[in-house]
Amino acid sequence: MPPKPKADQAAPKPAGPTGKKAPAGGAGVTRAQTGDHLTTAQGVRLPDTDHSLKAGSRGPTLLEDFHLREKITHFDHERIPERVVHARGAAAHGTFTAYGNAVSATKAGFLEKGRETPVFVRFSTVVGSRGSADTVRDVRGFAVKFYTDEGNFDLVGNNMPVFFIQDGIKFPDIIHAAKPHPDREIPQAQTAHDTFWDFVSLHTEATHHVMWAMSDRGIPRSYRTMEGFGVHTFRLTNAKGASSLVKFHWKPVAGVHSLVWEEAQLAAGTDPDFHRRDMADGIEAGAPLEFELGLQVFPDSADETFEGIDLLDPTKLVPEELAEVQLVGKLTLDRNPTNYFAETEQVAFHTGNLVRGIEVTNDPLMQARLFSYLDTQLTRLGGPNFTQLPINCPHAAVNDNLRDGMHQTAVHQGVSPYLPNSIDGSPVPAADDEGGYVQVPREIEGQAVRESPVSFADHFSQATLFWSSMSEIEKVHIVEAFTFELGKCYELPIRERMLGVLANVDADLCAAVAAGLGLPAPSGRPTEAVPSPALSQLPVAPGPITGRVIGVVAAPGADLAGITKLRRAVEAQRAVLRVIAPAGGVVKRGRSEQVVERTFLTTRSIEYDAVVIASGIADLKDIKLSVLLAELFRHCKVIGAWGDGDQVLAAAGIDTAAPGVLLGEDIAKPFTSELLDAIGLHRVWERADLVMASF
Repeated sequence: MPPKPKADQAAPKPAGPTGKKAPAGGAGVTRAQTGDHLTTAQGVRLPDTDHSLKAGSRGPTLLEDFHLREKITHFDHERIPERVVHARGAAAHGTFTAYGNAVSATKAGFLEKGRETPVFVRFSTVVGSRGSADTVRDVRGFAVKFYTDEGNFDLVGNNMPVFFIQDGIKFPDIIHAAKPHPDREIPQAQTAHDTFWDFVSLHTEATHHVMWAMSDRGIPRSYRTMEGFGVHTFRLTNAKGASSLVKFHWKPVAGVHSLVWEEAQLAAGTDPDFHRRDMADGIEAGAPLEFELGLQVFPDSADETFEGIDLLDPTKLVPEELAEVQLVGKLTLDRNPTNYFAETEQVAFHTGNLVRGIEVTNDPLMQARLFSYLDTQLTRLGGPNFTQLPINCPHAAVNDNLRDGMHQTAVHQGVSPYLPNSIDGSPVPAADDEGGYVQVPREIEGQAVRESPVSFADHFSQATLFWSSMSEIEKVHIVEAFTFELGKCYELPIRERMLGVLANVDADLCAAVAAGLGLPAPSGRPTEAVPSPALSQLPVAPGPITGRVIGVVAAPGADLAGITKLRRAVEAQRAVLRVIAPAGGVVKRGRSEQVVERTFLTTRSIEYDAVVIASGIADLKDIKLSVLLAELFRHCKVIGAWGDGDQVLAAAGIDTAAPGVLLGEDIAKPFTSELLDAIGLHRVWERADLVMASF
């Protein structure tokens, strides 16, 4: 029998998890929050949940902001066991080699000329779970861990240079809005639903980022063809103690290219691992992913602005025409992980993992991230010793004086884990000239306030800049994306409110989306903007085709010698050739044969950047082949044929006189050169009007 409680051991009074006294039977207590006012988890009423507590409107976030810490902490720990965001990821090992031209701006050792630094890079989607598809419309994470001689440096960015919010205290809100609705856990890995558009239409600071997300940047062709950005403005210090402000850029050597929307949808169904497969297969085939690291450097002025642009506002970018991106090193990803869990899943990034010469700024989104990343790893990886996992271990010597904790694998010696001590000997602190991380002195003063700088109130001018910088086909895609996403919202007021937001970006954009939704277009007050050509993805000249995939259709009787010549030309460019045939096995002609890598049943157009029909199979007809070719044509991809292969195209209904349909008498160099150059332009946008007119 359990002991009877004593008089001074009364149990807590009945109450629900939200503080409401439990009624008889306890029914209904757990169903909802109680009270009309916003409070902390302790029941303290709050006047503001949109601004973190800062030392002045432009000052750093204060550690005493208990509401920020409680809100972020709860958010960091609300998912078990996968990441709350960026759960769906793929990664690769590689090397970063510095050009040496950054030493005038920073004393960071890994940027010294010729220095090679091991790296591990994780790409990811933001909203979806680990089981979601790669090609959904979403922001992509671009997180790089540099294992430098001076400690680990993590550059944790995205494939878009701006973010939805200006203050990290809102991060739980934007992610909760974008995630599936909590009652049904749908829709998965999508923003095409009411709660997301409700949030961004009420928080117009998100407008610029929404323009990026609704553009082709939201559905990249592959990891190797997307840009990366550090998003925030950082502070660099050089060996003389001088400081400057900087934005980090990753420029893909392969160029910036994207899927079209139908391809993204097809890939999500037929190959949800499309991006991770492309990266892993490319590396295995000897086609590494290559990026150049670039810096936009600005004076470290008192107002922390450049050409009127607030550098502390994470919803703003600086056009490259105003501040050139200076390339300072090359990143090459050429090794696949050995074990997904041990490396890709257990890797722990943190914006606070900095090396000397690189510091943070008072950007209120960054300030919250400095707390959030470390905090979330404690739960996700089970304790404070996650730095001892091989994928997280620094390559520099460590003497951190930290002890114990869950999953401690080091065996520490001595009896005095405190500093200073006179028993075991103390680790010696390092001064600046000894490689110590010493922040540049700066004044911090101001009243403790929850507010944003006045300059943060401009929510539309850079959204207009982005729109005005797009080509006509890119604008069509943005209109279609907004129309699709808002068309999935059930609540009419949300659609109407978002149209009001778009009216302040551009009247034509608003009118086109309104027409698609069958709603009247409201009027707004858009500003004028000077276009930034660097924001458009359309290439002006053919780029490298490393890692691209070209399909060649063959069957018994095909010109196998021609396929061999084509393979040599393709592989010389570090691209991949795949033979497609009606059935598996091999295709033979005399003593020659080609291994069939895809059949009409096991492939789809999304696998290929171009498809070529081999000569010698003029009578080949198959409905699946016709569908594949029709999709390629509709998606403005390169299609080719040599010899009598043009008859296969004609039988499939392909207009052989259309732009981007290349014909040759044989597989000689003029044909292959034209083919590879056309693939280097990614798509044949001249065909877009013809495609749209056919619907």
